[in-house]
Amino acid sequence: MTATPFPVGEIVVTRRPHRRDAARNYDALLVAAREAFAEHGSDASLEDIARRAGVGIGTLYRNFPTRRDLFETVYADEVNALCRTAVELAGHEPWAALTAWLDRFAGYMVTKRAVREALDNESDIFTACRDSMYAAGGPLLERAQRAGVARADMDFGDLLRMVAGITATVFDDDAQRDRVLAIALDGVRTSR
Repeated sequence: MTATPFPVGEIVVTRRPHRRDAARNYDALLVAAREAFAEHGSDASLEDIARRAGVGIGTLYRNFPTRRDLFETVYADEVNALCRTAVELAGHEPWAALTAWLDRFAGYMVTKRAVREALDNESDIFTACRDSMYAAGGPLLERAQRAGVARADMDFGDLLRMVAGITATVFDDDAQRDRVLAIALDGVRTSR
């Protein structure tokens, strides 16, 4: 897998400010929004997000004129990180690469649930994100299938739905979630 730009990467690059101080504030707002969405869902307070980022509410609105702009940008940034992870893992052993990416995907699902409530499944951002995720993660499954370590009777959509279903469940802690995910992935792995 090469470092081919994914559609979502272009969205992320064009939205990020170029001035260093503005980019720093922008990045701090994304981190704060991601945390707030994970804790409070789509109802997270914009004032709280600005406070967490250490900026004023005016700076938040200058970067994200609407709540939807913030949701879309957080979502696109998360998917872009998933795409970069897939590229970084491409040289690893096929099963290890696939499971490491799926672990990162499971973590991303926490933010996605909150953001998805606010986004239309057919929006341009959602479409670019879905296309990018399939283009980045799909080859990891295909490689594992070619190596004979993953079931051949499933496609990438099946795998994502399985992991999304698992992450939609409430767990006692991250360790329990990781254990349940590992059990499910045992059903994806072929015996050697």
